[in-house]
Amino acid sequence: MPGPRGRVAPTERAKDFKGTTKKIIKNYISKYKIAMIIVIVFAIASTVFDIIGPRILGDATTEIFNGLISKLSGSTGIDFAKIGKIILTLLTLYIFSCIFAFIQGIIMTRVSQKLTYKIRNDISTKINHLPMKYFDKKTTGEVLSIITNDVDTLSMNLNQSITQIITSIFTIIGIIIMMFSINWQMTLISLIILPVASIIVSTIVKFSQKYFKAQQAYLATVNGQVEEIYSGLTVVKAFNGEKKAEKEFEKANKNLYHSAWKSQFFSGLMHPIMNFVSNIGYVAVSIVGGYFAINGIITVGNIQSFIGYNKRFTQPINQIAQVSNMLQAMVAAAERVFEFLEEEEEVETAKGDIQTENLKANIQFDHVKFGYNPEEIIIKDFSSDIKEGQKIAIVGPTGAGKTTMVKLLMRFYDVQQGAILIDGHNIKDFERSDLRRMFGMVLQDTWLFEGTVKDNIKYSREQATDDEVVEAAKAANVHHFIKTLPKGYNSVLNEETSNISAGQKQLLTIARVILADPKILILDEATSSIDTRTELKIQEAMDNLMKGRTSFIIAHRLSTIKNADLILVMNHGDIVEQGTHETLLEQNGFYAELYNSQFETA
Repeated sequence: MPGPRGRVAPTERAKDFKGTTKKIIKNYISKYKIAMIIVIVFAIASTVFDIIGPRILGDATTEIFNGLISKLSGSTGIDFAKIGKIILTLLTLYIFSCIFAFIQGIIMTRVSQKLTYKIRNDISTKINHLPMKYFDKKTTGEVLSIITNDVDTLSMNLNQSITQIITSIFTIIGIIIMMFSINWQMTLISLIILPVASIIVSTIVKFSQKYFKAQQAYLATVNGQVEEIYSGLTVVKAFNGEKKAEKEFEKANKNLYHSAWKSQFFSGLMHPIMNFVSNIGYVAVSIVGGYFAINGIITVGNIQSFIGYNKRFTQPINQIAQVSNMLQAMVAAAERVFEFLEEEEEVETAKGDIQTENLKANIQFDHVKFGYNPEEIIIKDFSSDIKEGQKIAIVGPTGAGKTTMVKLLMRFYDVQQGAILIDGHNIKDFERSDLRRMFGMVLQDTWLFEGTVKDNIKYSREQATDDEVVEAAKAANVHHFIKTLPKGYNSVLNEETSNISAGQKQLLTIARVILADPKILILDEATSSIDTRTELKIQEAMDNLMKGRTSFIIAHRLSTIKNADLILVMNHGDIVEQGTHETLLEQNGFYAELYNSQFETA
């Protein structure tokens, strides 16, 4: 977008400008037809009243000039009454122009904000219907950028660009009409300047654009180096890497300097050159206008009006150039928003109303076949019967695919072949919300939101009573810690409890799961980053949690799952062994190798 002193920086271009614009109009703007018609009418009216003003002001100048000449020749002089009427008429026009502009601005702002409100609601609804595979292939930053930056860009530019382009177009048309009505020869002189100015601008932009792109690339490199060094400052200092970091930064900074001064130099030429070209036009118009005035072809007031129009003529042209950049940025942002809204949603396959309250949580894997890509099957043929209340451990090296089983159980992904059954019901026949209500999860990475301790625990069951929350906290061995907080259960996390430890956070998430009273548990490395003393508390809390529930435990520390009823051993995405701890050791296979590697030192 145009920067300081008329400098033009590169703007992101839309891939399908026409198609995306049609979508914006059809899906959103068309719902506000009446409001948009009012905006257009009022914008035109405001522009018309504003354009007529200089011509009337010229009449006042002519009247003053004629009065002075009349005075010098001994006549009556200036007719102040007539000038007063002209000024009153001019003031009325400007007041009406201001009122119309104000009204259309309010209406356009309301339309753009309503449109933004609708888009944000559509995105919020869409997020809840997207499959997990979408979020697995997108970074959090990419999704957040669409929801925040792109929607804001769409809203802001839509509000500014529509009214701006309407007023700019009608201002150009109106000024040309008024200039021709004053004198066609002077108008042609003014119009000849435009192609000259366009050639100069395009030439400068052609040179500066490549340097602007290089500047952005080198700026990203410099910022990346600063962020990298700052975030890893301890490591840099520990290994005496300061000199190397300084040398790399100096090299990147020098590249940025060379590209930046070239881009700023070429773009900085635009303002003085355009001023020079415009001034040539003013000189030509003034000479011709003076000649015509001497010969009585036009009045002095008309010359003043014409020069005023001539000065204003380039403004709407510059505004249209600026608006075109805004429109490009807006449509590019809208494209990403529409791509997000058009993503394929989760397929709903529920066949009937299955009552989950009476289910016992017997789980059967029936010849399950799955791959994140259909061409790359990682679970080739897995079958297993799990009885209610059993503890199932899933083990394997990092990247073996342990969390894949969890994703299949909770239908974050669907199997390609075979079936997963709960008490004889295919999980595809459940409503997803009903299915996931049967599960409780304690993850390695704890998630607590900014709110009270009580609200965080009640997140799993909002209708729970205060007594039930306390009982869940006691079962999770976290009640005593909560009572030491300034306001107990009403203490706000992230404000009054900024020093809460990782272990205490984990205990709070366990309390949340206990309160939910799920039939099936998933424990994903819940004690991997906890000290030994806290681990004992968490282990005790998880033992309370697992009583009478079918539990899936993902673990690296094999010593913690010796008493599991069934151990699934995974490697390279496939289940290579299954059995109890003793039978797997007797087989002397991959599990025995993993187990012995952890304890060979001891």
